[in-house]
Amino acid sequence: MDDALDAVPPDDPPLVIVDGANVVGSRPDGWWRDRKGAARRLRDRLAGTGLPGRAGPVEIVLVVEGAARGVASVPGVRVESAPGSGDDRIVELAAEHAGRNRLVVTADRELRRRVTELGAEVAGPRTVLG
Repeated sequence: MDDALDAVPPDDPPLVIVDGANVVGSRPDGWWRDRKGAARRLRDRLAGTGLPGRAGPVEIVLVVEGAARGVASVPGVRVESAPGSGDDRIVELAAEHAGRNRLVVTADRELRRRVTELGAEVAGPRTVLG
């Protein structure tokens, strides 16, 4: 985890944007049979554990797309259903919050390139899956 995330004032916690499709798809556990259910399980895990290894508060946004759209937000995790590409929505979110520390959780190389150009930090799926 980057020390820059720890330098945020307490009233402006880091924004953690999770690429739901990429993180869910990183483990071959049958997620493809129920994409919405897999997104719900990831959401619930994030709501329960937050960002492992991070003591302070964070704002977590889980971006879902395709068959996983329609998963509801819960306390601790806001779920964004991308109207099109989940990657495009993640880039939009990173750009909209340019004044904050942002961490994008994905293994997608092209997405990582796009958000780092916006000044966001990146981490792989293990960051939230352990």
